[in-house]
Amino acid sequence: MNTGFFRLSPGLLLAIALTAPGGTAQAGEISLTDSGVQQLRIYEIPEANQQVFHTRFRDDAARIMKKYGFRIKAIWESRFDGKLEFIYLLDWPDEATMKAAWAAFMVDEEWKAIKKRTGAEHGRFVNSIEDRTLHPVPYSPALDAMPD
Repeated sequence: MNTGFFRLSPGLLLAIALTAPGGTAQAGEISLTDSGVQQLRIYEIPEANQQVFHTRFRDDAARIMKKYGFRIKAIWESRFDGKLEFIYLLDWPDEATMKAAWAAFMVDEEWKAIKKRTGAEHGRFVNSIEDRTLHPVPYSPALDAMPD
């Protein structure tokens, strides 16, 4: 049965993101101090809450994240090892900014209220989260900045 999903590994997803339009590589090496960091987030989401998860992320989480400087570069959905995954890539100027933004987002009163309300209405939204901070190697091609 074709479900419309592809089985892509996180590494392949990242490679696609880094070579997608607006993220094309440029010749030459980059300085690690000039490159910033990327963050790869992989959520395993319950099938029953797939659509409400997407609605909450699109309409609420992404909007509130923007207030705290989150720059989402790409978003995917994947099936991997029999699990439904929601995957996104964030771009940060540095790790300290990333940590401060996450801390502010997690205590945002509006976000806490939305999580409480939607959890009461629909149950669990996320089964597990993988979070990876990606530091480019010195010989990594430079990434073009994507428009906000």
